Amino acid sequence: MNLGIRSKLLLVWLGPILLAMVVAVVYLGGALDRLLVDRIRADLIVRLELCEREASAEAAAEPAPRWNALAHDLGRRAHARVTLVGPGGAVLGDSDLDDDAVARVENHADRPEVQQALAAGPAALTRHSATLGYRMMYAAAHFWREREVAGVVRLAVPLREVDETVGALRRLLVLGGLLGLAAAALLAVIASHLVSRSLRHLTAAAGRMAAGDLEVRTHPTGTDEVAALGTALDRLADNLSRSLGEVRDERDLLDRILSGMQEGILLLDGAGAVELVNPALREMLLLGADAVGRPLLEVIRHAALKELLERSRLAEETVTGEIEVGGLRPRRLLVHARKLAGEPAGLLVVFVDVTELRRLETIRRDFVANVSHELRTPISAVRSAAETMRGAAASDPAASAHFLEMIERNAERLQRLVEDLLDLSRIESREFKVALETVPVLPAVERVLQVFRDRAVARWVTLAAEVPADLPPARADRRALEQVLANLVDNATKYCIEGAKVTVRVSRDGAMIRVVVTDTGPGIEERHLPRLFERFYRVDAGRSRELGGTGLGLSIVKHLVEAMGGAVAVESTVGVGSSFTVTLPRA
Repeated sequence: MNLGIRSKLLLVWLGPILLAMVVAVVYLGGALDRLLVDRIRADLIVRLELCEREASAEAAAEPAPRWNALAHDLGRRAHARVTLVGPGGAVLGDSDLDDDAVARVENHADRPEVQQALAAGPAALTRHSATLGYRMMYAAAHFWREREVAGVVRLAVPLREVDETVGALRRLLVLGGLLGLAAAALLAVIASHLVSRSLRHLTAAAGRMAAGDLEVRTHPTGTDEVAALGTALDRLADNLSRSLGEVRDERDLLDRILSGMQEGILLLDGAGAVELVNPALREMLLLGADAVGRPLLEVIRHAALKELLERSRLAEETVTGEIEVGGLRPRRLLVHARKLAGEPAGLLVVFVDVTELRRLETIRRDFVANVSHELRTPISAVRSAAETMRGAAASDPAASAHFLEMIERNAERLQRLVEDLLDLSRIESREFKVALETVPVLPAVERVLQVFRDRAVARWVTLAAEVPADLPPARADRRALEQVLANLVDNATKYCIEGAKVTVRVSRDGAMIRVVVTDTGPGIEERHLPRLFERFYRVDAGRSRELGGTGLGLSIVKHLVEAMGGAVAVESTVGVGSSFTVTLPRA
């Protein structure tokens, strides 16, 4: 049973009073009863002695004793019931009975007081009378006749007055105790209310503090223990509020750091369950919001990562390795794993996305290899021609002219390659800044076609333009647009067979301007189309070098178009021709 503070205080106040009242009723009632009984016994013994003398005198009288008359006389003088019993237990006389009734009284030989008086002398006993229904005190002593026991005289007085007196005393004690208990209860209620009110206030304040409201204060008054408790609670709230504020600031700072990091952070507990995942790692591995709290193998199924983490749990130093992650966003991740100190030992894992770095390293290696390969051929040709001319220049002027023409052609090829490399480098390094402006497309197309018209005539290739008169201008960089058109027309003219036709069609496509350079050349196989805009990629490497191509033109086209906010695509059918489509924003 749960008791409140008020109930407990009431019990503390009223319990001792109630206990004292019970003890007083029980003890004082018993003590008074014993005191009164002892006094009645002493008085009854005195009266018994007088009656014993009268009975002994009557036993010696002549003629025969008148026992019943004597009993009535002794009863009147002794103020008690007097019974005269013969040695055998027969009742000789009784102060409360007439002669006829005495003859019918049962034998009293079994009465305790009679037996004790006959055996040991005077006796006084208290017992309950079954006949009368209340306590009686019996005093008995034997009387003599010529040195022989002639019988027993017994006095009996009721103890009803004693019982009534003790009962009255107990009633007075109970009444007084109840009145004192009521007064004490009233005082206890008032005192417990005053004490419990302060405690209830403190309890309510502590409950609000436990619920998180650390702004509440008890503001105690006084100098007692309750006030001291309230002061301690206020200090506790101040310290907790300050500590929680510091913890909250540190947590927020840590959250901001983890959220702002580009590296993925994974924290595992001692059992291998995920405790923390930052947004960068969620994005890297496409993890859901339910990752925290689950075992790592349920969240990330990767054998290489599992093996790396197992090694890190056994090592004292940081374990590093790279893993490849497939799926919708394939990535290559550099993983640093280190066991945390303490028990249980957790694991801190840092993921660094090196996908772009590794791609750039691959591009750099391919670029170096491709540039080296592209430069090797013209340099070798120049060196070979120069060495040959050194020996044949004087004896064979015609051969010298041929080799000079070879040196010149390869020098031009080297120049074009270097210029394209510089252009591509400037574009990719963001050094080339496009200046977007309103550019009419038709004049740019006509200027480019005019540049390549002589070369097209020499190869029996027809150049044509289809540009609507009401075509709106494009939002583009003038120089970049002309370079894009020049590269596409140059490629189409260069790789077309004799009699082919190259057409530049310009049209409006919603908010975009569509420029399509179409040729009726040999076409390009479908397997080459996805890689056509890569650097140094050639469909026919031998023929491209023969025609002076650098393998960088379409890559430059792609970068320039994307820098202007457009897109480039290609369609081709072998034996029919190719179409390169450039879309640019409309002005």
